[in-house]
Amino acid sequence: MAPMRPGRVLWIGVRPGRREAMLPLAEAMTTPEQGLAGDRYSSRTQRTRQVTLIGAENLSAIASHLGRAEVEPALLRRNIVVAGINLLALKGHRIRLGGAVLEVTGECHPCSRMEEVLGEGGYNAVRGHGGITARIIAPGMVRLGDAVQRLDDEEGG
Repeated sequence: MAPMRPGRVLWIGVRPGRREAMLPLAEAMTTPEQGLAGDRYSSRTQRTRQVTLIGAENLSAIASHLGRAEVEPALLRRNIVVAGINLLALKGHRIRLGGAVLEVTGECHPCSRMEEVLGEGGYNAVRGHGGITARIIAPGMVRLGDAVQRLDDEEGG
């Protein structure tokens, strides 16, 4: 397996309720039982989508497709924005995200709300750039600036 450089956490947000605005955070606790603390999905039993991640590079691509200078992370309703690592290359792997260990479970596809939130063409702009879903394997705190690393790349990992 080819090595990967680690990435960094740039933004963290939770969705307190359906259609409520995202709340940006400096840190968030993760647990296998509850998911991401404060997120509306935290008490759900669907554990394959406890955390959603998107790359800052994906946000730039989406903005470009829409003819915008930028797209705010909260508009896409993903929990964590990272930079410097190809999230799709992590599919099926375990990653260390700050103090937590997650398992990448799949791609995070756009929903029909993307047209409403991003305007005409929003859904197609997000296709292939929507990020990933993950479940929490081991609890831990995630903070802005924390490293994101595939566990197979760590010594002894």
